[in-house]
Amino acid sequence: MLEILAPAGNAECAFAAIDNGANAIYLGLSAFSARQGAENFDEAGFRAVLQKARLCGVKVYVAMNTVVKDEELDDFFKNLLFVWNEGADAIILQDPFLGKVIHEKYPDVVLHLSTQAGVCNLYGARFAKECGFSRVILARETPLAEIERIAAYIETEVFVQGALCTCFSGQCYFSSFAGGNSGNRGRCKQPCRKRYILDRNGNTKKNYAISLSDLSVGEDIEKLVQAGVVSFKIEGRMRRAEYVAAAVKYYRSILDKQAGREKALSDLKRTYNRGNYTRGLAFGQDKRFLSTAVQGHIGEKVGVVKVQNGSYYVAGAFSPSQGDAFKILRDGQEVGGAYFVKKDKKGFIIDSKTRLRNGDGVFITTDTRVNSSLLQAQKKGSLSLSLSFREGELPALSCGSFSMQGETPLQTAQTRPLTEEELKTCFLKTDGLPADISFEQILLEGNIFLPKSELNALRRNFYKTLCERLIKGDNTQYSYSPISLQKPQGKNEKLAVIAEDFSGVKTDIAIYKPSDFSLPLPEAFVNGNFEKYLYFPAFATQKDLESISANIKLGTLDGIYAENYGGIAFAQEQCVKVFAGTGFNLFNRLSVGELLKIPALSYYTLSKECTYGEGKFLVGEKAFVLSSGNLKIMDLCYCPFEKDCARCDKRKIYGLTDENERRFPVRRYQSADGRCRFEVYNCADLIGTGIDGAGRLLDLSLQSNAAQAAMANDLEEKQKTLYENHTSGHSKRGVL
Repeated sequence: MLEILAPAGNAECAFAAIDNGANAIYLGLSAFSARQGAENFDEAGFRAVLQKARLCGVKVYVAMNTVVKDEELDDFFKNLLFVWNEGADAIILQDPFLGKVIHEKYPDVVLHLSTQAGVCNLYGARFAKECGFSRVILARETPLAEIERIAAYIETEVFVQGALCTCFSGQCYFSSFAGGNSGNRGRCKQPCRKRYILDRNGNTKKNYAISLSDLSVGEDIEKLVQAGVVSFKIEGRMRRAEYVAAAVKYYRSILDKQAGREKALSDLKRTYNRGNYTRGLAFGQDKRFLSTAVQGHIGEKVGVVKVQNGSYYVAGAFSPSQGDAFKILRDGQEVGGAYFVKKDKKGFIIDSKTRLRNGDGVFITTDTRVNSSLLQAQKKGSLSLSLSFREGELPALSCGSFSMQGETPLQTAQTRPLTEEELKTCFLKTDGLPADISFEQILLEGNIFLPKSELNALRRNFYKTLCERLIKGDNTQYSYSPISLQKPQGKNEKLAVIAEDFSGVKTDIAIYKPSDFSLPLPEAFVNGNFEKYLYFPAFATQKDLESISANIKLGTLDGIYAENYGGIAFAQEQCVKVFAGTGFNLFNRLSVGELLKIPALSYYTLSKECTYGEGKFLVGEKAFVLSSGNLKIMDLCYCPFEKDCARCDKRKIYGLTDENERRFPVRRYQSADGRCRFEVYNCADLIGTGIDGAGRLLDLSLQSNAAQAAMANDLEEKQKTLYENHTSGHSKRGVL
């Protein structure tokens, strides 16, 4: 069955999704959710949503998709078992190693691997399945051809509507290093939605240079159906109930081939529309992919301004209501807002604090009539009851496989006995339960006396107990047992360097990071006296994998340095070692312990967000810490220049300058099929000497003299002279 999966940032959104036809919803509790800014749910609120979902045949998935620190593991497992024991249908996780432990300890818990894990090819899907996940939520960057391969192997969930992250899933540290709020911990402050100068061809214009339009796959959802996708996900746990309702209705109309799709799309645009929508990277970067001129909700165009008699007149068929609000665009740029004043002849009058001009575009962003109609739907479940009331026996009540009895035998009536109509009237009252009641059988034998108060109490207890059973479903009930954490053994004194040019570089381990994945390995790397690893990027398509495989077959490589979990399955297939990179976001001993069980593992790197205090418990003979060099904070799998190749100056390094004049270097490189990809680096380089017992990893992707930087790996004062702007990163303060 195809599934429309809707976001539920709060109870109102959850009910809006259910009432308008969602097959499943996803939500977070107050902890371990990647949307800490959403309202989220406490225990009582969670149970209330489960109750309605169960009655209406809707599944509930709980997102616990943040990275977890050592000291949080107990609470993490207790929360996970609580939501499972209460009746959740699946748990969404970011860390596949935690999933592996959960699958081994609690095998009936259903696990879905979050988009934050960055599954974008078949190798990532294979590793997920090995760790016990039954479904993968694909990275939004995954091409359609890769989606089809993955969907043939494992149950697959794909985003079809909502906000797009500008960085590849799970690899964004922009908010973390630029503002101290970690996206991997659910606290992203969205620096990608700010204004920047991106300095291609001498550009000095500031705009929303890396802000993406909202995704709206629309009718192309049919291509995803043909590719084998089973779940179609709507993003938006931070958005309002009207948006959730509109999005569900729109995709319901497409999948069910209903009439009125144009009206459904119009309603959706009026609830939230950033950039007039893009189809997303599954279908290739389109012209609306970036929204550089306008940030935020622009709604739907309903007319243009005509200035007459000192008023702003809008002609057209649209008939507004009190409370409607508008956004005004001029030459594609937002210039202000407006609100409805009154109707006038064949149009209406608006007012604005901004001085408007003839021809300004008027876009409705709050349509009170649409918002009201979207929240009118009321979906109820259906319960068919059987009631057996026999004189002298205990009353018996059942619904499906559930049955219960009253506590007191039914007495003989001295005057007027209980009637069937009275029984029906009583049990048609559902005490707020969202259900329509029917009666499969009513058996009433003898002259029965039952006080009205006792009958009502029996009804209330029956519905309460029935709901508790419905909510929990058939989930195996598990008890939490504390997990023993072991510190890795030994210590590592090696130096590893990530660079493109290894001329004169002295290091124990060289990680070659090409600017063009189609080129052969350079001589300075091949002939160097060090262990040799090839950089395996977080986003790797079939062509990239073929190129990496061809280089492995040359026999000069020891392994790959992987920024993605799929690198493990790839290395195992290629019979080479894997060096787990910072993209694994290793933050706790449990995950490190599981990683160390993998025979192909040669080394691993702690998360960039670990403090030295946190990291000292995670290091051993295979451990590395990113100690100095360049700090990559984003991977961009699209062209920020809107694929304007004819005018591109094709530089290796660009600059992204924010409103505080901080410059973030942007490195351009080419994938194996010749497409440009980009990496954004922090405005300040990293200095430090790492953690005692861990090897030092240096990222020198931007350095013109990697040899000189490598020599300063244990000299912090020397590093300060090499890197004009520098930071100690999260080594001391860490992240929340």
